[in-house]
Amino acid sequence: MAEHQPIDVEIIPIDNDDSSSSSQVSSFTASLSDSAVDYPIEYGRRYNAFRAGTYPFPNDELELQRLDLTHEMMIRGTEGKLFHSPLDPAKTKRILDIGTGTGIWAMVMAEKSPDAQVLGNDLSAVQPTWVPPNLKFEIDDVESPWLHEKPFDFIFCRYMCACIADWPKLVGSIHAGLRPGAWAEFQDFDLEYYSDDGSLWEEHDVMVWDRLFLGAANKTGREVSPGPRLEGWVRDAGFQGVVHKRFKFPIGPWPRDPIENGLEAFTLRLFTGMLGWQPEDVKVLLTKVRADLRDKRIHSYVNFHVVYGQKAE
Repeated sequence: MAEHQPIDVEIIPIDNDDSSSSSQVSSFTASLSDSAVDYPIEYGRRYNAFRAGTYPFPNDELELQRLDLTHEMMIRGTEGKLFHSPLDPAKTKRILDIGTGTGIWAMVMAEKSPDAQVLGNDLSAVQPTWVPPNLKFEIDDVESPWLHEKPFDFIFCRYMCACIADWPKLVGSIHAGLRPGAWAEFQDFDLEYYSDDGSLWEEHDVMVWDRLFLGAANKTGREVSPGPRLEGWVRDAGFQGVVHKRFKFPIGPWPRDPIENGLEAFTLRLFTGMLGWQPEDVKVLLTKVRADLRDKRIHSYVNFHVVYGQKAE
């Protein structure tokens, strides 16, 4: 078997003295094989090609906009913090963002930490081409063996629900990839819907959808609600000083609710592929679900978990 190798997505920094736009464009297309960027189209949505099927949701422009909106929601919903780990800037020179997606967290982190080198990895080459000079992207599957030459000072892993087949293995790889004394932080959802005042019933279409979605996602063999289990995995991997925070994220009616905006992205591929539904039947259910999401009488929420810990000195 050929040795696994990540694919660099080289980002050329902007040079204000160079008027040639070609020198400012990412050169990742020269490094990626055609198969890695030959994105398949299903039900009018675009999906990743590298390790196809590993990530069950789209990677098209509509989905990227939703991911950026979700990033803002997660920051605002967790005390306005980009991260919660007690980092020492003087010792935080190498940072890894796992599953970087649009790259938005990595870009902000690179801007706030100009003396650090930030690396973001993902299955899709959808990141911007104009980024801070201390930021680099690569296309890689984090569940494959890690080949980084140097350890990291901080590893950040957020919003990987329904993406990881073996969480204990991934957390172990993260622990091994840190220098002694460094920190890792995990942020993820429990995607089961809750209500504290009895306004959400099992008969509601949004609850029916949630149960079906969780079941379909679990059939892929990838944990759909890793949030509540993060602390256990982190402790088992050998991290010390583990801190676990839980935040409630209300579901609709937000002015631009990322849950509602992502309904089709979440649902079509999973329901047709895992449950055998017809696309027309999925869309009928989603119409009813959207009505529930806009119903101000239903006070539902999901839990968002933040867990961080330190590798022993």
